[in-house]
Amino acid sequence: MKFQDTKTIDEKLKLMSKLSEGFLKRAAQVDEEGSFPYENIKELIETGYTLLTVPKRYGGAEISLYELVRLQEQIAMGDGATALSIGWHMGIIKNLDEKKLWDETVFEKVIEDVKKGALLNGAASEPQTGSPTRGGKPTTTAAKVQDGWLLNGRKTFTTMSPMLDYFIVSASVPERDEVGNFLVHRSLAGVEIEETWDSIAMRGTGSHDLVLKDVLVSDKDYVERFLPGKKGANGWLLHIPACYLGIATAAQKYAIEFAKSYSPNSIEGTILDIPTVQQRIGEMELLLLEAKHFLYSVAKEWDSSPEDERALLGPLLGAVKHSVTNKAIQVVDLAMRIVGARSLSQKNPLQRYYRDVRAGLHNPPMDDMTIQLLAKKAIAADRL
Repeated sequence: MKFQDTKTIDEKLKLMSKLSEGFLKRAAQVDEEGSFPYENIKELIETGYTLLTVPKRYGGAEISLYELVRLQEQIAMGDGATALSIGWHMGIIKNLDEKKLWDETVFEKVIEDVKKGALLNGAASEPQTGSPTRGGKPTTTAAKVQDGWLLNGRKTFTTMSPMLDYFIVSASVPERDEVGNFLVHRSLAGVEIEETWDSIAMRGTGSHDLVLKDVLVSDKDYVERFLPGKKGANGWLLHIPACYLGIATAAQKYAIEFAKSYSPNSIEGTILDIPTVQQRIGEMELLLLEAKHFLYSVAKEWDSSPEDERALLGPLLGAVKHSVTNKAIQVVDLAMRIVGARSLSQKNPLQRYYRDVRAGLHNPPMDDMTIQLLAKKAIAADRL
């Protein structure tokens, strides 16, 4: 069955749940090896998942942001690395269509490749600049030449790099004193992936370095100009908290199943009957309910808002990411307290959830930036 055969979000979630079960079975091996979940990503392509954010005018489903976050959450219940990886591709396609950021002919060409299974992601982070959301100017450069643009530089955290076909590379254009995005195909001469990813969290994302050595792209591949750190509100980035919410939900599920079956000889029955354990399960459920309602409601607000109102949702979107991610960390911690020392066993999935969920603190927007933005919003409102 393919996603194109489904009609409702419930049918899509049911199909994704089946796929996610397979992702869970492979997650431990991918994590232990520090490899990449090729099989998972291939299944998502083959079942038509990557077509769901493709615009209807090009034969896609053009699903809502609400549907996207629900499906991404379900993927992460099986494997967080797979969810975060494919989430960038899904969200970027949706964002490019919503904001009409590129020349339509270039966008159409990319979409036609996506329909054939191509994947894309941004390449913006650099060793010298840190997170691009803080406004650092790229050290990667683009120099104008007769046949187009010559790119040189190194990008870090290039998630899903083992399978990417397109890279959206941010670069400085010194001669014009501007910064822009360049569309780079993997097949171009001078494009290299250096396998540097050694993080203990999200080990399966394949977030290696992209190295560009005199890479020549055409004029039409200079797809976007922008101010560093000034990209406006981006609803599609809610795929990030959706991922960590899914990981937390998986942790809660594991802890409950453990509590149902674990029966030390010091008690009658299982530890599920212990009030302290029930207290922690209740606390997890409360945190997850709060996170889901916040995430889902803001996603729906984005879907129902006109473009001018979406531009004002930046602080709210940041608040969702901050709240959901930190609640997810709390949930995993509570789950580990229920399971106890066994949760630290390498064979136990909770230790992977613990490492993976903390990666959310380092995905954009950062907590301190969100709090500052909310403070400015509150102060401005108070002055009205």
